[in-house]
This record gives sequence, structure tokens and C-alpha cells, in this order.
Amino acid sequence: MNTDMVSYYKERANEYEKIYARPERQHDLLLATQILQETFRDKKVLEIACGTGYWTKIISKTADSILATDINDAVISLAKLKEYFASKIKFQLVDIFNLPGTTKHESLFGGFIWSHIQLQGLTHFIDIINDSVQPGGAVVFMDNNFVEGSNLPMTDRDNFGNTYQTRQLENGMMYKVVKNFPTEDFIKQLLTGKAKNIEFIKLEYYWILKYKTIRNDSILKQP
Repeated sequence: MNTDMVSYYKERANEYEKIYARPERQHDLLLATQILQETFRDKKVLEIACGTGYWTKIISKTADSILATDINDAVISLAKLKEYFASKIKFQLVDIFNLPGTTKHESLFGGFIWSHIQLQGLTHFIDIINDSVQPGGAVVFMDNNFVEGSNLPMTDRDNFGNTYQTRQLENGMMYKVVKNFPTEDFIKQLLTGKAKNIEFIKLEYYWILKYKTIRNDSILKQP
């Protein structure tokens, strides 16, 4: 079974946003929209894993500017077709684990990427994120809670504790996708010594993590 996440999101691109049409999720989506628009009001935002631009468009209503990045050119192509609000929007094909340059951004948003990072790579992932943002800058992640009956069941677990879903796309292709559902305590423990002003907002179907970066002069090393 295919486990290539880049291939998965390339094949899923045209159907990706259908998940946001589910009636039971509309209240959460409204709350999340309000939280993100207020958090990024007048901010210059680096967005990672922007996908098809669903949240890019929402944030663009209040943000000063957005650099929206993704590793997948198929989803960026779709994102570019959207009509955005007044913010300055720029798209860039980027692998988050190989960010170019040494630019420190004012703030960062990552929607629905945390759950796809393997547990053994989360510490390095957080270090990369924090090193991309100015000290005291805002970092926000949004992702799924597991709600039985709304989320696909877990079909596998590896030796590191990562959980996986088996997903079938509309074209019939099958993928084994890493999908972790972290607890608030787990996330806060990971951020110990790496963040301040940590706020965890738990909605019914989604969680939102907000924190401020702290200065870290250590050099990042690939584990």
C-alpha cells in the first residue's frame, strides 16, 4: 500500500476541501476562523503546508501578508486559483525540513501538518519551526481531535507509537497515512523550554495550539 504523503496529497488535491463541508463541523470551523483571524490580524505570516489555500484565504482577511508554502506543486496550483482578501499573498514550493535562507518570520501557521509528523521527528520539527520565527513571534498549529464516527479508524500502529489510517481516494487509490492525535499534556511537554505563553484550545473536532517563541542560539542539527 502506498505510504508516500506527497503523492497522497497530490492525488487528493481536488477533493481535499470536501472535509470542510461536513455539517457537524461548521460550528468548530466558525470558531477556528474567528481565532485565527484575530491571532494573525495585521501580522506577516509564514504558512507551512498551505495545501489548497483554504486557511490561507481565511487568514488573508486580517493578515498583513502571507507567504504560503507547501512541498506539493499540485495543491499550490489549486491554491493560486482562489480569490483572496486584501493581504499580500505569495506562494512558494518549499520542504519545511529544508527551508531556504535564514529569514526570521513574524509569525507562523501550520494547519493539519502536526498529525502527519512522526513522533520520533517532532522535536526536530519544533526546532525548525521555532528557528523560522523571530523570538517572541506567534506560532499557531491547528489539527484534528479524534472523534469516533467522524474520523477514520486507526488501522495500524508502529514501534514508535505512530498511528495510521487507511484512506481510499475517489480515484480508488489506497494509502496508508500517518495520523497522530496528540494530547494537550503531550504537546506541552514537547514545548518545555522551547516556548512561552502556551495556549491549547480544544474544540470538538479540532484543536488549536498558540505559543510564542523564545530565543534559542543553539545550532539545529539533523537527528
